[in-house]
Amino acid sequence: MLTVSTVNVNGLRAAAKKGFTEWFAATSADVVACQEVRADSDSLSPQLREPDGWHTVHAVSSAKGRNGVCLYSRAEPESVRVGFGEPEFEDSGRYTEMHLPGLVVASLYLPSGDVGTERQDEKERFMAAFLPYLAELRGKAEAEGREVLVVGDWNIAHAEIDLKNWKGNRKSSGFLPEERAWLDRVVGEVGYVDLQRRLDPEGPGPYTWWSYRGKAFDNDSGWRIDYLMATPGLAQRCTSVVVERAETYDQRWSDHAPVTATFAERS
Repeated sequence: MLTVSTVNVNGLRAAAKKGFTEWFAATSADVVACQEVRADSDSLSPQLREPDGWHTVHAVSSAKGRNGVCLYSRAEPESVRVGFGEPEFEDSGRYTEMHLPGLVVASLYLPSGDVGTERQDEKERFMAAFLPYLAELRGKAEAEGREVLVVGDWNIAHAEIDLKNWKGNRKSSGFLPEERAWLDRVVGEVGYVDLQRRLDPEGPGPYTWWSYRGKAFDNDSGWRIDYLMATPGLAQRCTSVVVERAETYDQRWSDHAPVTATFAERS
């Protein structure tokens, strides 16, 4: 069995004070991926930087207090990588991967964007550079006999069933036609499988992010933007995907919920 969890922590040190530490101590996951860590390794406590029984890799942003992704693995990786070879984003704290026996697992924090601003331009540049890397990663991994699992905050709702208020967000970053078409290419052209939609193709949701504003969480007015994207062989082994949504608003330790997938052993 293999279990992998992903969560945008919205600041790891802040999340640790609100409940992440307890959640992490209780998880049965073999790999945990975090995004929006927003801290360099030196500023993290030893329990967050390298917990007992775990191997870690941290991709830190050169912009202090921004971005940041990490991976925790109970198994020792054969190698790790930070960034995906695009100079603009190498020190942006948006991508890291571990090469484990039979598996490459990656933590991704895709830029959020904002229509009509440089942030959206950055998001589009990232998407343009990352798509061919996804294809390259799959090809190299398959040549080595490995599957690939890219998890994290993709910051795009793929279809109408992936956000509650889709009609009101048709011109918003995260649900633009060109962003959704890019995810079409990730799935259709490059061949990754959205594990949630493989098991639950109809929706709506389950959502993974809710604004802190208003009653979004209480009304379940959310977005599904945290994905686990797998190569087809691994996807066939996926037996469950669970969004670990907090029971009440005050039990949240992030504006995102962890998403956990379980996989059967290779036959």
